Amino acid sequence: MCADMNSAMAAAQAYRVTAQTALAARLAERPIDQEQRAAHGFAWVATTVAALEAVQGWVEAGQGANPLDAKIATLAFAEGIGQLVGGLPMGQNEMFRPADLGIGLGARTLADACADLLDADHAALRAEVAAALAGGDWPSETLHDADLDAIRDQFRRFTDAEIIPHAHRWHLANDLIPDATVRAMADLGTFGVCIPEAFGGLGLSKLVMCIVTEELSRGWIGAGSLGTRSEIAGELIATGGIDAQKAEWLPRIASGEILPTAVFTEPDVGSDLGALQTRARRDAGGAWVIDGAKTWITHAARSDLMTLLARTLPDAKGYAGLSMLLVPKPRGTETDPFPAQGMSGSEIEVLGYRGMREYALQFDAMTAPADALLGGEEGQGFKQLMRTFEGARIQTAARAVGVARRALELGRDYALNRKQFGRAIVQFPRVADKLAMSLVDFVTARELSYAAARAKDSGKRCDIEAGMAKLLAARTAWSNADASLQIHGGNGYALEYEISRVLCDARILNIFEGAAEIQAQVIARGLVERRN
Repeated sequence: MCADMNSAMAAAQAYRVTAQTALAARLAERPIDQEQRAAHGFAWVATTVAALEAVQGWVEAGQGANPLDAKIATLAFAEGIGQLVGGLPMGQNEMFRPADLGIGLGARTLADACADLLDADHAALRAEVAAALAGGDWPSETLHDADLDAIRDQFRRFTDAEIIPHAHRWHLANDLIPDATVRAMADLGTFGVCIPEAFGGLGLSKLVMCIVTEELSRGWIGAGSLGTRSEIAGELIATGGIDAQKAEWLPRIASGEILPTAVFTEPDVGSDLGALQTRARRDAGGAWVIDGAKTWITHAARSDLMTLLARTLPDAKGYAGLSMLLVPKPRGTETDPFPAQGMSGSEIEVLGYRGMREYALQFDAMTAPADALLGGEEGQGFKQLMRTFEGARIQTAARAVGVARRALELGRDYALNRKQFGRAIVQFPRVADKLAMSLVDFVTARELSYAAARAKDSGKRCDIEAGMAKLLAARTAWSNADASLQIHGGNGYALEYEISRVLCDARILNIFEGAAEIQAQVIARGLVERRN
């Protein structure tokens, strides 16, 4: 298996170079916005090859201890290379073909190099993987570090006991995650995983953040996402704040005393942050006065601190006029969600991703302290925020991995218990195939997410790796949820079944923290620039 995988990997990597060269030639003649299909298709090519590299590293690290691993790797390579040659799904109705980039010859070369893998009938292998899963076997998940494995075990037990039994009821009632559950998460260190120990955090790695987020999101994406705001705020303050701001806010964020929220997005702006219109100016006493509108603000009512991006230099164009403010606010209640003077909000009703709630906010001369300016320097807000994008997107990939696993668990359990024509439906090949490939996709997305986290932990710039992890994991969460609902049949469409929630939760992952199209643009542009 190893020799075959090595030769297939080498051929896939050569194909990636061919695709990158072809895209670079096009972009030398036309801007990327006019070559979006080719550019985004290349991003999917590069992401697929990077995912296969991550799977190869995973199976080799296991050294054959779990025979299921090699079977999953074989299916991952067969499917990944098959898509590189025949067509990569960029969306439900968008397939990237080699001809879209003029690399048909390169695809044929790849197909010839991997003919044995592509021509093999993998039906029996899929059946073996599905049977192993149905029997309770799982592929290796050890990180070859006893401390990391212990952290996973701790958060898995917490999720099984405190999240999964209640999450669907909370979702259906559109309840906030209960305060007692938030406190229990805080006691586990959820909100201070990456905050330095000097400021009361655990001072651990982004890889640990992935593990924690993945396990909590397996129970409910709301639980996994609750830490996202603390992750963003913590990194903003740790990397951009002055000493006094770090001392004031980081220990309280790490302990869970302060629940922050990210206040960036505005109506009709979306990903174009340079067009933000919310204004902040100083009054006669030096305090900041904020006016404007924000939207899609998660957990806005129950939060205590807003990391708010506003235009403080109105004469500066685009990003140059933006500053980040640390704006404290009183925590809202069910009856009075926004008690702060000068601030109002309305809830945005959503399909899924509940537990914290989404809001549209309005600021009408709301004030913030004179020392609210992050880092004490105006015009640095976008740069400060950019430094958090990598971690936030890696964490979002981890959320998607957790959702993908839960979808798979629900599909497996239903297929084992649902009987038709005198036998459990897991015995039917089309059901078994869905489970097998959902497991393959889950492992692939998980390992690519871990690879991105390790890149971040190494200190290198990893915006491309983070974008790839989010791009693939979000697609996996959606496809696994969709496959699991299909296994459930009509019951999956009923609100009483958990998979109906998981499907709704999975859909948002392709949109927030940078939509799939934004991720693909970042990946394509970045890789071409690296080449040059």
